[in-house]
Amino acid sequence: MEANKITYNTIGIVHSPHKSIERIPIQPIGANGIKAEIKIFEEFQEGLKDLEGFSHIIVLYHFHKSKDFKLIVKPFLDKETHGVFATHAPNRPNSIGLSVLRLIKIVRNVIHVENVDILDETPVLDIKPYVSKFDSVEEEKNGWLEKNINKSNMQKSDKRFR
Repeated sequence: MEANKITYNTIGIVHSPHKSIERIPIQPIGANGIKAEIKIFEEFQEGLKDLEGFSHIIVLYHFHKSKDFKLIVKPFLDKETHGVFATHAPNRPNSIGLSVLRLIKIVRNVIHVENVDILDETPVLDIKPYVSKFDSVEEEKNGWLEKNINKSNMQKSDKRFR
């Protein structure tokens, strides 16, 4: 059975200090204080109206340097293998990334953000406001990550997902 094809339009580009896949923080928690800009294409600028009232945004983006994917991967925070859907590994069947970033300010079509774990020149697919009542849940289980979750703020990427 052939998979259905879906096409998305890029709405902007991330300009970050992360120029290489290696050594990028693996989550925003490990990118504390790292600033970047998201330049939204002018035809989408009007969609930024009222976004500045939020402290954080959810950014959905395309892992544009991601090549192939495997359904079983060895993630950054474990020595054991896991199913790709039980990880945040960048090489996925659909190369979609998600980061919750602190919103600093918006100047015209440029969103200034902080705690950025995204590679420079990454295409942005969508932006949504982070709303704590909607987007936060009381966690009950962290699966295999439970034993290493506190290491996520120190872990950097390496060559395993090139």
